[in-house]
This record gives sequence, C-alpha cells and structure tokens, in this order.
Amino acid sequence: MKKLNFVMALALLACAGPAFPQYPSKPVRFIVGFPPGGSADPTTRIMGQALQEQLKQPFVVENRPGADSALAADQVTRMAPDGYTIFFGSNSAMTAAVALRKNPMYDPLKDFTPISLVGRATVILYSHPSVPATTLKEFVDYAKANPGKLNYGTGNPLSILYNVQLMQATGIDMHHIPYKGEGPLMPDIVAGRVHSSFLSQGAAIGLAKEGKLRALAVLLKERTPLFPEVPTIDEAGVPQVTVRQWAGIFGPAGMPREIVQKLNAEVNVALKRADVQERMRSYGYAAEGSTPERLLEINREDLALWRKLVKDAAIPLE
Repeated sequence: MKKLNFVMALALLACAGPAFPQYPSKPVRFIVGFPPGGSADPTTRIMGQALQEQLKQPFVVENRPGADSALAADQVTRMAPDGYTIFFGSNSAMTAAVALRKNPMYDPLKDFTPISLVGRATVILYSHPSVPATTLKEFVDYAKANPGKLNYGTGNPLSILYNVQLMQATGIDMHHIPYKGEGPLMPDIVAGRVHSSFLSQGAAIGLAKEGKLRALAVLLKERTPLFPEVPTIDEAGVPQVTVRQWAGIFGPAGMPREIVQKLNAEVNVALKRADVQERMRSYGYAAEGSTPERLLEINREDLALWRKLVKDAAIPLE
C-alpha cells in the first residue's frame, strides 16, 4: 500500500509541471538609467529586441535618467523579484554612484540579482591637436615637462577615475574641469579649451578621423574595430589604468533561480548573434556575456577598486 501511494505521488508530481509558470508570460519592463541617445539606451534596446524575438514576449524599454543611473537602480530594488522588471546596469550605477556617495541609496551587491554581463564599452583617451603629442607616451612626456598646464575634462564619474589612475600611474599633474555629461564637454575639447578626455561617445571617433581630435589609447583588452589603429592602454604603456566601463543585466534581489537561469541563457544566446554583435559594436559596445556569478564577481571587484581610488585620490564624497 505504501509503495502504491509513493508511485501515485510521483505521478501527481510529474503531472503538476514545473514549480514556476512559463516565463515570461507577459511583457517585461527593461529599465535603463539614461536618456535616449548615447550608447546605453540603444544597447538596451538592441538587447530588448533580441530577447523579445527569442522569448516571444515584449521587452519594453523604459528610460529613467538621473544621478548617473542611480535613480533607476534604486527604483528597480523596490520592484517585485518576479523577472518582470530588469535593469540595464552599467558601472555608473553599480559602482560609481555608490563609491562616490556618503550615503548610497542601495547596496549593489545585496539589493540586486545579477543575471549576465552584456558587454564592455569602448572608451578612448583623446587629446586636442594643440598638444604636441601623437602617442600616449609623448602626451605623458609633454605633461611632465609642463606640470599643471594641461587640463582634462570629465563628463561622468567613470572618466574621473580613469584620469586618477592615469595620473597616479604616470606621475603627471593636470587640472580637472568637470562637466555635466559628455555633451557639454565636446565643444570645449574640440575648441582646445580642454586638452584631453576619456570619451565613450561614438561621435568622437569621427572627430578624430577628421583630425579635430587625437586618439591616444582605447580602454579595452583588444583594439576596437571602430578604430583599429588606436593601441590599447596596455599597448600604449600604461597597463595600470584598469578601470573598464561595463554593463550587465540585473533584477531585484531575490529572483527565483529558475528565472535567472533562463534569462541568463537567453542573454548569452543573444550576445552570440552576429546581428546583435554588429549593432552593439556600432554603438561602441563589445558584446560579452557571463554567468550570474561572474557578473557579481566583476561588480564586487570593481566596487572595491573604485572605493580605493576615491580614497587614495581624496575625492570628496557627495
């Protein structure tokens, strides 16, 4: 009798189906913390379209700009962890916004569920042609010979940290001019009022090819197909600049493992698609997937690095 009951129980479990209903069974909100334009918004839309095609449900992109994406990140932490709200999180929100604030709005390691890395953004160090240097080594030599005479512009916290590492590694002394975004910075570097800047905008590549800016080094492991003649920062002789701009997909803390695994698998399938890679590359992103565990590790390592750099450089917290 007991054996019969056990067999019946197994049969009932088999008929019951999976513990979670088919996912997704309705539209998914895909939050991005930047306005339309730039590189984050179109990259989010590329991923959303790919996931929509693969999973047969709408992935609706919502722009929630503000505080370097921190406002959007904070909103996501308050959503139900059911997989129907996900976040395109760059290290602006997941490291910079936390390391640069006395009282961060959230804990990026505890308040989110990592799903997958999406890619690394193409960031290039540019200088104005008025600086007599065609390579990074020549730029460093000139800066050393003229301490405090060159200035660098930054349009976001990431750029601040790039320059901190560059100056620490090379011993150069430059004056900092902060801007509220790369848009306001561009006219000044083109006019020569700013001598150098790390920029992520694809538009700067065109300016460099026209001779209005000089591209000195790219912050990627390999040269970018967008500008293959530009050496990596390692090739240019300053491997100590280790900060990299990345983005991943996150959900609120506590998402079911089954949903995380399904999303992770689909994101990684999308990132291997030639059409997705090509479109992402056109906006300056090198497609790169990961496991959820690897994304968490990247986030943890990056946050520790940022906090150390902020402390070592005595950058005042907001």
